[in-house]
Amino acid sequence: MTSKDLTENTKKIQTSKYIDVSEKPLNTKKTSSGRVDINVLRSKLEAEQGKELRKNIFIFSFCVVLLGSIGIFLSL
Repeated sequence: MTSKDLTENTKKIQTSKYIDVSEKPLNTKKTSSGRVDINVLRSKLEAEQGKELRKNIFIFSFCVVLLGSIGIFLSL
């Protein structure tokens, strides 16, 4: 039995230095890491939470009215 070294079997693969236009990524513009104002983020968060709170209050009040009307209907 003969043992062959792995380096004997490897082939050197040469890569092309020229990249075709279709192989380049679509977004070539570099993204800049601009600063974000914490007050802007906070106001957006508060607005989003306000919308969610109004939705939850509406759902809760609808359920209360529905249960009350079912209770009144069943008591008659």
